[in-house]
Amino acid sequence: MKWSEITILTTNEAVEPISNILHETGASGLVIEDPLDLEHFEGEGFGEVVELDPDDYPEEGVRIKAYLPMNSFLGETVEEIKQAINQLLLYDIDLGKNQVSLSEVHEEEWASAWKKYYKPVKISNRVTITPTWEDYKPVSTDELIIELDPGMAFGTGTHPTTVLSVQGLEAYVQPGDKVIDVGCGSGVLSIASVKLGAASVQAFDLDDIAVKSTNVNVKLNQLQSQVTAKQNNLLDGVEEQADVIVSNILAEIIVRFVEDAYKNLRPGGYFITAGIIQKKKEFVRDSLAEAGFDIISVSELEDWISIIAGKPE
Repeated sequence: MKWSEITILTTNEAVEPISNILHETGASGLVIEDPLDLEHFEGEGFGEVVELDPDDYPEEGVRIKAYLPMNSFLGETVEEIKQAINQLLLYDIDLGKNQVSLSEVHEEEWASAWKKYYKPVKISNRVTITPTWEDYKPVSTDELIIELDPGMAFGTGTHPTTVLSVQGLEAYVQPGDKVIDVGCGSGVLSIASVKLGAASVQAFDLDDIAVKSTNVNVKLNQLQSQVTAKQNNLLDGVEEQADVIVSNILAEIIVRFVEDAYKNLRPGGYFITAGIIQKKKEFVRDSLAEAGFDIISVSELEDWISIIAGKPE
């Protein structure tokens, strides 16, 4: 079978929304070529990715690749992708060069080639993410391993917003906690929560592909009894009370449900937010404060922001 490789040159800021657009249009085997992946997260020892070739990465911006079946609908699909990406400008998202190109590949080529980008990576003091095909051995007794199938959806969990979210979970999740993951994507944060001691996780995402991806990865990590993934719009209709709510999505979406997050948190609970760009930091921070949250910490990694807020006891 022949496939068309669609390549988009954009910015780090636009990676997650464009990735979601590609998955919604049926793309497979997503690859993100971000030059920042070649660097260590300075001073922390996190984010080391081995065996990557700098020649595979753009000198400027971020390159996103995905694969579409070559059929009679290809042209319409590509136009749909371009229009959806341009719509992101309405959310004040910087698209950079926003260059879109197509090339033809054979199935056997893309089915194995994109795997070279995914290697085990340590993203916090205790958590390491590894793709399913890597035979990774823990280097310390307290290391927590999350196995992911990146071929399903939403990358491998090494994006700075995911790193910030996991580091927040590591700091605040306590044994026996109940966690809600809003916008679960591939399920990384749900799985990390349980690995860090949470008794149960309710994982929600509006995208059915994300729910399926979460379920696959939860099963890979044998946590089906502790993580429940459902299709849902943010926290609409959710009555569960949680000790921790985590959400790694766009700032514009976070502010839509801060009041629901406050309602669904127990007193003394924590709301871990990420996916926030620099210019949206005060926007989210003010929304959290107006809802009644105390701002506990603001963290930054590669121009991305995570804000952790607490519900007063």
